[in-house]
Amino acid sequence: MEIKNVTKLIFAIAVCQSAGAIGSIFTQTSVSTWYTVIQKPGFTPPNWIFAPVWITLFLLMGISSYLIWDKGLKNKNVRISLRIFIIQLILNTLWSFFFFGLKSPFYAFIDIILLWIAIILVIMSFFKLSKIAGILLLPYILWVSFAGILNFFILRLN
Repeated sequence: MEIKNVTKLIFAIAVCQSAGAIGSIFTQTSVSTWYTVIQKPGFTPPNWIFAPVWITLFLLMGISSYLIWDKGLKNKNVRISLRIFIIQLILNTLWSFFFFGLKSPFYAFIDIILLWIAIILVIMSFFKLSKIAGILLLPYILWVSFAGILNFFILRLN
């Protein structure tokens, strides 16, 4: 992987990390209150694992989006791919708002289904332009798949 434009790479990573930071605003207000009292399945990871996982995933998203963006916005497929990427990034941030902000596992579950579909579309479109960019998003879809299952069980238990 060749980095042609470090500024563009840093910007792409910063945008993704910013989405995570916005989501964490909603999380921080509820994780030590509401989240502690709801019923959760036995396979729920400890709270400390979520921040490093998400920081890593947002880093990978940033690198992946940079690899696509670096191919040039004159390319129609690049523009389409990045639009889908932005949609999934918004859906990602909205999940935290729905789950922790509104304290609604139901709305969060609807959102995570849409997010999962959007991530699949991003991976497929990125793979066409850069196999590495697509591969970098595989941990993300795996984690969101797990998060979707966790969300479903929390919804059922509450």
